[in-house]
Amino acid sequence: MTAAVSPLSTAFSSVNPADPDDVVLRVSAPGAFAAVDTVERARAAQAGWLLAGAAARSAALGAVAAAVESAAAELAALAVREVGKPLAEARAEIARTAAIWRYYAQAPYDPVGAVHETAAGAGLLLSRRRPHGVAGLITPWNFPFAIPSWKSAPALAVGNAVVLKPAPQATACAQRLTEIVQQALPVGAFTLLPGDATEGNALVSACDVVSFTGSTAVGQAVVRTATARGIPVQAEMGGLNAAIVLPDADIERAAAHIAAAIAGYAGQKCTATSRVIAVGAAAGPLREALGEALRTVPVGDPADPATVCGPLVDARARDRVGDAVRGLSVLARGAVPEGPGWYAAPTLVEDVPPGHRLLNEEVFGPVAALLPAEDLDHAVRISNSVPHGLVTSLHTADLDAAIGGLDRLDTGMIRVNAPSTGVDFHLPFGGTKASSLGAREQGRAALEFYATTRTYTLAPAMTA
Repeated sequence: MTAAVSPLSTAFSSVNPADPDDVVLRVSAPGAFAAVDTVERARAAQAGWLLAGAAARSAALGAVAAAVESAAAELAALAVREVGKPLAEARAEIARTAAIWRYYAQAPYDPVGAVHETAAGAGLLLSRRRPHGVAGLITPWNFPFAIPSWKSAPALAVGNAVVLKPAPQATACAQRLTEIVQQALPVGAFTLLPGDATEGNALVSACDVVSFTGSTAVGQAVVRTATARGIPVQAEMGGLNAAIVLPDADIERAAAHIAAAIAGYAGQKCTATSRVIAVGAAAGPLREALGEALRTVPVGDPADPATVCGPLVDARARDRVGDAVRGLSVLARGAVPEGPGWYAAPTLVEDVPPGHRLLNEEVFGPVAALLPAEDLDHAVRISNSVPHGLVTSLHTADLDAAIGGLDRLDTGMIRVNAPSTGVDFHLPFGGTKASSLGAREQGRAALEFYATTRTYTLAPAMTA
């Protein structure tokens, strides 16, 4: 994000991952100068958006929720076409998107501060949260409606203007979401900034608060740039998530959860499971059950409601998955459809040597390594041994083991007897180590991030 780039505009295309000959959108990226101008126009509109008051902001966000619900079928179909999201997941994402806007529509009415007693004498002490100004949001392609929404809605609720810079692969989805949001908001309060690194650099250099979701390397660069400018920043980055299965777990149920977390949406989620840690006697039964579950995962056209694992987002992503498993011992591999599309088979590998990239880097595909552990302590050490710390799933019928895992697992989210995937939008979202930098996203935490606290001292002009 900090490399020198040309200020000139460029053009790019968004294509259908299931049919690369299908061009969804061709668009011109405006360049760095235009990006900075976009931020300035948003800054000019922000004061009016704040002064509109709680009722106006609440009504606007509620109207966005209603409009998303009304357009649900259209939006889901667009996510299927542009980013290859399986239809069932796309429908669920749109439902969650509407719920996010409705949840934050109540936030403008919340208290924004407190009244405090003076240490001595007359007067009034107040603390009050105020918006930063222009929120620059840089979002990925894998949740093209939900992630822009869970960043935008809280930022708008507390009175910021928003400039949204989506991933190029999801530009059509972002464009359609922008049309819906702009119908409910005053001009300039929400603006779309298409483009790639050039526009992202410019946005981080000009906005007043920045939220990023994407790769670790780019996220760390965003944090450096924002920190150098002295503006608040949050960065949600990669995951290298483990599923720990104890011998007393319901093995069939755990295998079903883990297979879905490996192969769902072709593993293109930061919360996807990429390491499966089988503890003691769980290894044999889990090896068989999980292998069978992955071999039978429905892979194919994302427009088919039965599809679980669709295509990878582009050819580079597909090739990255192939490179990651090349030469490894394959325990189970699903089938891929013939014909066009960037598909990769759901794959479980074993006997992965220490230091292999699959155990140290986020591959972002439907691939996982099966790893043995002697006991829970050993499993925790394996889980914690990677650079990332986003989410861990722990499968057991033992409450003591579950509680022990909660205390020792070095991840921001721990899910017991549930897949590693799945997000509750009203709870804080984020991880440890290289997975997250800055404040948490979602829930009440997001409202705190998009506002700054000011302290007011009101002393009487005259004393008796």
